[in-house]
Amino acid sequence: MPKVSEKSETLNETARKARIFIVDDHSIVRSGLQRIIDEQPDMEVAGEADNGLSALEGIKSTRPDLALIDISLKGMDGLELIKHARSLYPSLVVLVLSMHDELLYAERAIRAGAVGYMMKEEAAENIVPVLRKILRGESYLSEKMHNHLVKRIAGKAGKAGASPLRHLSDRELEIFNLLGQGRRIQKIAEDLSISVKTVETHCAHLRKKLDRKGSVELMQFAIRWFHTHGT
Repeated sequence: MPKVSEKSETLNETARKARIFIVDDHSIVRSGLQRIIDEQPDMEVAGEADNGLSALEGIKSTRPDLALIDISLKGMDGLELIKHARSLYPSLVVLVLSMHDELLYAERAIRAGAVGYMMKEEAAENIVPVLRKILRGESYLSEKMHNHLVKRIAGKAGKAGASPLRHLSDRELEIFNLLGQGRRIQKIAEDLSISVKTVETHCAHLRKKLDRKGSVELMQFAIRWFHTHGT
């Protein structure tokens, strides 16, 4: 009898599906990912959220194995969410799935605590094998991003074609994106739960780092960048 019980427990453990939590502010994207994941015999969707605060609550209640997180979220952005989630749940594995330029965001996401970064355009064909790879304890970056990091580490990544945003801090980049969406300083302060003065200080740093002469020029540059690059 004990041997049968042990065998049964082993089978149950083997049959356990990996639980995945989806965080994306587009319901169509969440629905598509849920359909793909729930069709797999070895994984299932544990829950979903469209913003950072709801995601933290959902992760707390469902305790997933992996969180699939987008960068652009209402209020707390994906990078901040990753930092908070990983500090609260160190065993949580995070994969970023985003439309935003991996050359600008992938390294930031890894520093925040993610183990992989995947562009949404890759997801239709590659999301399942990438999820399995990460659930095995491996990491994921596209070949393009991997080569970029290798060249940069080797000191061969030239300045030509480099993003002017590469020297921004994560918070500065977040505020730059919000400016690009046309949000005013007061609204940004409310969305990020910080003071107007703090936002103004970050904007001053942005003007200096991006060589913009005033607030209007910074806003115009941010809006052009957002509509051209989607960041």
